[in-house]
Amino acid sequence: MGSFLENATPIPLCFEKNGSCYRTLHPFGAQVAIYLVCTLGILLTVLGNLLVIISVFRFKILHTPTNFLLLSLALADLFLGLTVLPFSTIRSVESCWYFGDDFCRLHTFLDTVFCLSSILHLCFISIDRHCAICDPLLYPTKVTIRVACIYIAMGWGVPVVYTSVFLYTKAIEEGLGQFLQDVPCIGSCQLLFNKLWGWINFPVFFFPCLIMIGLYVKIFIVATRQAKQINSMNKRTGSQHQLASTKRERKAAKTLGIAVGIYLLCWLPFTIDTMVDSLLDFITPPVVFDVLIWFAYFNSACNPLIYVFSYRWFRKAVKLVMTRQIFYARTSSVNLYQEE
Repeated sequence: MGSFLENATPIPLCFEKNGSCYRTLHPFGAQVAIYLVCTLGILLTVLGNLLVIISVFRFKILHTPTNFLLLSLALADLFLGLTVLPFSTIRSVESCWYFGDDFCRLHTFLDTVFCLSSILHLCFISIDRHCAICDPLLYPTKVTIRVACIYIAMGWGVPVVYTSVFLYTKAIEEGLGQFLQDVPCIGSCQLLFNKLWGWINFPVFFFPCLIMIGLYVKIFIVATRQAKQINSMNKRTGSQHQLASTKRERKAAKTLGIAVGIYLLCWLPFTIDTMVDSLLDFITPPVVFDVLIWFAYFNSACNPLIYVFSYRWFRKAVKLVMTRQIFYARTSSVNLYQEE
């Protein structure tokens, strides 16, 4: 018996101390592959959203309420890629958290703030597109730069307050004692391990999604009807300017509708798992949880790719940025909407 215990392979731990989490060992080749994939995702997220920010900031013709909302959305995704994803990569590959409890709390705070900010921005963009398509005559007066700034302030303020209450308020933590699981092992970064969190997070993410779906269904119906009316009017009057303007609005609504659809595809599996997991005493295996959370993170890299394939103005802006023509003063006044 003693010989068996001496020859037994020791169980890998995150730290050589009592109460340490078990560490999942991956083959070296698998570790390298995961690091490469995560690094590629981070680069796509950072560079893609940086191009969106530079384009909207640099070109005056893009200084519209809708594009300022896109700029703020890109900032949320950029910050996620810079401050959250590198540490999440190490945690996913090494299956341990090596950066301490205080930074774990900050990491969870930033993660939740940036992700929740993204969905609120998409919700506000949906409202913006709804006004532009369904009430085009009043849109310039209803949705102004000031209104966009209010939306942006809410898109950042609400996530910060919401997350701060649950992460940095002791009264909330003490009042939920009956919901808390056992304290996680050393080397884990799972601060929000209570059942109520799963139930609260679900409507916080899901209700804005329902709002967006409802708005885009109405947008699709109205845009289809308008397209028929415009085609009929164009045959009689040949009003190309009105046709081009309305076509651009419909294109923006369609593109942002795709962005919302991809957001739902990326985030719903993780959100639903969070709620179901809280009901079943957190039975999701760590590997499955990592796959779901990285699938959700991937959404932050998707929006710039959507813009590249959908917006001619974004492709032209990227070309000007990549060829360093943005450093010329005259470039800021380029009409990116003009057909070549």
